[in-house]
Amino acid sequence: MLDFVLKKRLHTANGEMQLNIGCSFENGKFISLYGSSGAGKTSVLRMLAGFMKPDEGYVKMNEELWFDSSKGIHVKPQQRKIGFVYQDYALFPNMNVRENIAFALHKNDPVEIVDELLDLTGLSKLAARKTQTLSGGQQQRVALARAIATKPSLLLLDEPLSAIDNTMRIQLQKTLHEVHRRFNLTSILVSHDMEEIIQLSDSVIHLEQGMVRHISTPVAFFQTDSGGSAITGDIVAIEENIEGVSAVVLLNNRIIKINSTGNDIQVRVGERVEIICKNNVALIRKL
Repeated sequence: MLDFVLKKRLHTANGEMQLNIGCSFENGKFISLYGSSGAGKTSVLRMLAGFMKPDEGYVKMNEELWFDSSKGIHVKPQQRKIGFVYQDYALFPNMNVRENIAFALHKNDPVEIVDELLDLTGLSKLAARKTQTLSGGQQQRVALARAIATKPSLLLLDEPLSAIDNTMRIQLQKTLHEVHRRFNLTSILVSHDMEEIIQLSDSVIHLEQGMVRHISTPVAFFQTDSGGSAITGDIVAIEENIEGVSAVVLLNNRIIKINSTGNDIQVRVGERVEIICKNNVALIRKL
């Protein structure tokens, strides 16, 4: 389980801000941090990783205390079981793909994990290539493989797909979801992309000025915070419930349910639909 309370006075472009966040999540969950620029999202990742020291609070992962201000505990980043993926890849240009991934391994770690990760991320044929010869999407795959080479307890992702074109972004979302599932990771993603959040997340933390506005499921978050953005998916089931009927929609690799409130659900299983939020209600439109 990941359990943390983080309090930190931050200096932002808009002046000083007090960050105050506390959460607890079961292992294996995929959590997204959402909020405007300067809300404190990246600072949360940095404090969980140990790169930034909170003023007060604690960080506990699987009963292992990484930080506790009251006990004077502050475990160094390299001693925390974390993987960190940045937007700018942070790869070693003088190393090839295999060497970049292997660099993350500790002395007694099995080297076989490198071949497994090359296969999982679709990089096997590029293993001998220098990273500066790769596309942005390929470089991000290397960064992801390197981050999980030591099988971390916690994977931290700071807008890793924001600089990649939409087609590659969709492919990498699938890779990220498979990596998360295969290694049973607890993952925290910073993202501004609504569809990405819905497709990948079990829970969404909405930060506003350093404070938690609310924590919800992707469905609830979509219904209240999408601001009119639309996403497309496929109807995989129609379910009856106490409130009426719900449409079960597959959005790439995630499932959401849209109830009949505000909808005249006339869609059928297999049909392609568009979902748009209007007046805080998710509406279904057949394409």
